[in-house]
Amino acid sequence: MKRLLMLLAVLLPWSLRRAFLQQQFGFQIHPSARIGFAFIFPCRLIMEEGTSIGDLTVAKNLDLLHLKAHATIGRGNWITGFPLGDSPHFAGERDRRPELILGEHSAITNRHLIDCTSSISIGAFTTIAGFQSQFLSHSIDIRANRQASRPIHVGSYCFVGTDCVLLGGAALPDYSVLGAKSLLNKSYTQTHRLYGGVPAREVQTLPADSAYFHRREGFVV
Repeated sequence: MKRLLMLLAVLLPWSLRRAFLQQQFGFQIHPSARIGFAFIFPCRLIMEEGTSIGDLTVAKNLDLLHLKAHATIGRGNWITGFPLGDSPHFAGERDRRPELILGEHSAITNRHLIDCTSSISIGAFTTIAGFQSQFLSHSIDIRANRQASRPIHVGSYCFVGTDCVLLGGAALPDYSVLGAKSLLNKSYTQTHRLYGGVPAREVQTLPADSAYFHRREGFVV
């Protein structure tokens, strides 16, 4: 029955779909928020003022998808995780949260893969740019011979270039850039830096007065 309701919801025009999603699934969707022709069915969905999700994006097997005010997710993104439950996978990770949280005015552009087996958080005014970046919060622990997951955090006022890979446990600090085609596999703390390479390392310092770091709107003209 639930699958039938999901299919029906996808086919409804947005003027009817928002009310249907709120009534049938308990989603919290601001009147100014919008979802395109997309399959968006986390356990909990919170879309604040001015948020949007583009066509052909899929979001499933998440405990929570939360878009804070004016955050956007573009077209053709695949956002999934491993749900909480009785499965032997990740059974020892009691604090695991399969969720994606986007800060105010943040943006995920088009055709990215976001694995939210563990929590992924993206700070305010941050852009996940270009195409085909991968956020992979889980892998196999070779020593323990079992599935393992770790959170990924991208700070505020960051820019992640096209075709990057971010692995579980990675963190990009505030006011930072991750160069195109980079692999971020550790947690960095120094702000106002360009990180890049495979694996990513600190490349250079960025000027603190850069206009991108002082935006009041997420959209860049």
